[in-house]
Parts: sequence; C-alpha cells; structure tokens
Amino acid sequence: MNLTRLPITEFLERLADGGAVPGGGAAAGLAGAQAAALISMVCRLTVGRKKYAAVETEMREALSRAEMLRAQLTGLTDRDASAFDGVAAAYKMPKTTAEEKARRSAAIQAGLKQATLVPLETLEACVEVLELSEIVIEQGNPNVVSDAAAGVLLGHAGMMTAAVNVQINLNSIKDERFVAEQRQAMEALLKRGHEARKRAWSVAAQRLGMQQELI
Repeated sequence: MNLTRLPITEFLERLADGGAVPGGGAAAGLAGAQAAALISMVCRLTVGRKKYAAVETEMREALSRAEMLRAQLTGLTDRDASAFDGVAAAYKMPKTTAEEKARRSAAIQAGLKQATLVPLETLEACVEVLELSEIVIEQGNPNVVSDAAAGVLLGHAGMMTAAVNVQINLNSIKDERFVAEQRQAMEALLKRGHEARKRAWSVAAQRLGMQQELI
C-alpha cells in the first residue's frame, strides 16, 4: 500500500471511510514524519547564517538525522497498513477442519506479532525525533521556535499513537515471552520519549512565553 503518495485529502478520506486500513498506526507514522519535517525546517533556517555560525556543524548533523527519520517514518506509514493487511488476511483463512483452524490461528498470531513490531519501530523513531528536537530548539533559529515546538507536539502524538497500537496487538498475542519483551521495550521507549518531550517543551514554552504545564 502506497499511502504516502496520495494527496492529503485522499489520505484523510481513506482514514475516515470506515475501512480497517489506514488506521492509527499509519496516522502515527505520518505524525512522526511531520514532526521530523518541522525539525528539518528549523535546521535549514539556521544553517548558513552568520548569526548561528557557532552551531553550524551541530545543525547540519541534526538536519541529516531529521531527514533520515522523516524518510523512515514515511516508510513506516505504509508498512503499518501492510502489516494489518496480513492480520486481516489471516482472519479470512478457512476454519472448517481442525487442521485449518490450527493454520489459521498460527497465521493470526504471526500477523499480530508483525503488526506489533512495526508500530514499535514507529514509536522508537518518534522518540528519536523528540530527542533531536531538544537539540534543535536549544540551538536553532529562535524565530521559528513555534515550528520546532509543533514538531515536539507532533512527535509526542506520534509516539503515543504508536504505543496504543503496540498495546492493542499485544493484548491478543498468546506468546507470553514475546509480549513481555515487547512491552518492556515499549515502556523503556516511552520513558525516554516523555523525558525528551519534557525537556524540549520546557525550552520551547519558555521562549514562547507559554506555561510548561500545558502538556
């Protein structure tokens, strides 16, 4: 599925039309990709300007990383939809005989595991965007701090949306070891992400004249 090649209005129509895909997982990837794009924007409005020459190297490195994350999250938007297609196909498998039921159950479980791992990747990429945004807000062009702050908020939204998609799939997986490992990974990433969001938003809120407690 090539959702990211669609016009924005068509993507939103598909998101709203009541079909299984695209859903929250794809929306998480798109939110994260937008966050990374805004961080890239701030970097580009900082590099090459004499006023910010002291942070030129750091901003160029941040720009490179932000663009890598944007590409990764764009790809994850499509991959999430494809992963759910696999689960849906497994549920449609025949279940008349005991053998068919066993094959169907195994296929569903395999599909659910893949549908868990993709949003977990999205979650991790969004956390990396949040960690990068902290650097960019502190050192980047203050005239576009609102755009950097928007990147923080979108990155956080992408992270949390990915997390709920991980959890809903874990709830249906029977492999207890897999569930425990992926839940532990998710919780560790969420801790990193919340800490990065808090630090980045603290700087952004101060520069914008907003209360830090708003989020």
